[in-house]
Amino acid sequence: MTPSDGEVLHFSEDPNIREFVPHVAQTAQQPEPYVWAVAGDHLPAYWFPRQCPRGTAWVSENTTTEDRDLVFGRASRLRVHAIEYEWLDAMRSTQLYAYRFDETAFRPFSATTAPSYADVATETVKPLGPAEPVGDLLALHEAAEIELRVLPNLWPFWDAVTRSTLGYSGIRLANARPRPRP
Repeated sequence: MTPSDGEVLHFSEDPNIREFVPHVAQTAQQPEPYVWAVAGDHLPAYWFPRQCPRGTAWVSENTTTEDRDLVFGRASRLRVHAIEYEWLDAMRSTQLYAYRFDETAFRPFSATTAPSYADVATETVKPLGPAEPVGDLLALHEAAEIELRVLPNLWPFWDAVTRSTLGYSGIRLANARPRPRP
């Protein structure tokens, strides 16, 4: 599931949205209302049930060999996603849909000096067409050669990734199981 040139995507479990109105999400760390979309290499971070906590990591130009080996081992894949076991059934059964938008209504979002992994619109936008079924979420990961790890607890993976030189993104981490006690 990829956008055509000049498009960005928004993923939803609701296939009946006619227009997207900017709003402040419950998980937002900024006060401005937005419509969120994504394109490029960061699309796979949204191939999950909406509320599913996940950590994603990838080899970047700054990744050291040691960090790559620590997280990826000898695997040839350059991206890994991690979820907790309790979300595996939802990964198998969730019907996810993609909405396509003209990218000119969006701008890169970055709350820091870090690169932007999403795009935002500040005005109401309408999709270019009806929602499109994304398909089997596990099969999408496999086809994109993204390792999907299913873990008892997300935090040890997340802590290792955020201490490394890998690129990473975490979504809905507040929904993860509590951190294990030392």
